[in-house]
Amino acid sequence: MTLNDWIDYIQNEYGAAPEHPWADEPGYAVFRHESNRKWFALFMTVARFRLGLPGEGDIAVVNLKADPRLIGSIRKKPGFFPAYHMNKEHWLTAALDGSAPEDEIKTLLAMSYDLTAPKPRRRQTQKEDTP
Repeated sequence: MTLNDWIDYIQNEYGAAPEHPWADEPGYAVFRHESNRKWFALFMTVARFRLGLPGEGDIAVVNLKADPRLIGSIRKKPGFFPAYHMNKEHWLTAALDGSAPEDEIKTLLAMSYDLTAPKPRRRQTQKEDTP
């Protein structure tokens, strides 16, 4: 999938529109929940060497939040890396060059969406008046 395909997928699946918060990086796209404004995906291009990859040039990636208990095993798979420029305990980076399977990225995208979703408010119990 191309970056535009991913953007269309997120808009259709999650109803979120891309935001471009950095004027100097117009190609970066952030997706967040409308109600709590938390990010669940960040699309960007980074230099290959920043991910420890050989070769020159940039690579398109997405940062996703994941369950910390799963991150270590996911990063052992091809196409997945410690989160670029984010908390590596809670986030990971997936390459969008075909090395990370699209189905797995979609699964992780759903996990990221759920992990960053607004938490349901607890109902406060009212103390009953006793006579």
